[in-house]
Amino acid sequence: MARGQQLAETSMGAVVLVAAGAFFVYALSAGGKGLASSGYELSARFGQVGALQPGADVTVAGVKVGTVTSLKLDPKTFLAEAQLNLDQTVKLPSDSTAKITSDSLLGGQHIAIEPGGASDNLKAGGEIQNTQGAVDLFSLVGQVLRPSGGGASTPASSAPGALPDVGGKQP
Repeated sequence: MARGQQLAETSMGAVVLVAAGAFFVYALSAGGKGLASSGYELSARFGQVGALQPGADVTVAGVKVGTVTSLKLDPKTFLAEAQLNLDQTVKLPSDSTAKITSDSLLGGQHIAIEPGGASDNLKAGGEIQNTQGAVDLFSLVGQVLRPSGGGASTPASSAPGALPDVGGKQP
């Protein structure tokens, strides 16, 4: 093998390693898992978190102001507790509301915070008291397609506990 060809292959290998390193650094910073996390922590408890995952966005008025850092189940209340890391410059009133909303119909969820009107702000380590959990879209669609209830639209023969209609005679 010629010396010039070895030098070209070694140079190409170095370029590939540098590009891989650049992608790695970009992936860490874009994923919200950077080495330094500036901001302050808040928590919020939800009855249902759906498909919310650590790393999901936290928004105010559609603008990203933080990320979900962790999710865990409180063994006493059986509520899901989300830990949030918010930008230091965003000061939220103490009566703010946190809602889990869908990014689209295909999935992905984030926490949207609606600021309240209180004069005092949430402090680092505080908890957002007003929360609304995730809504299961499949259950809602199922309820619309198959409404339940014993109203006038439900025939008596299909009501729970009704005897089947055999030959048109009733006991």
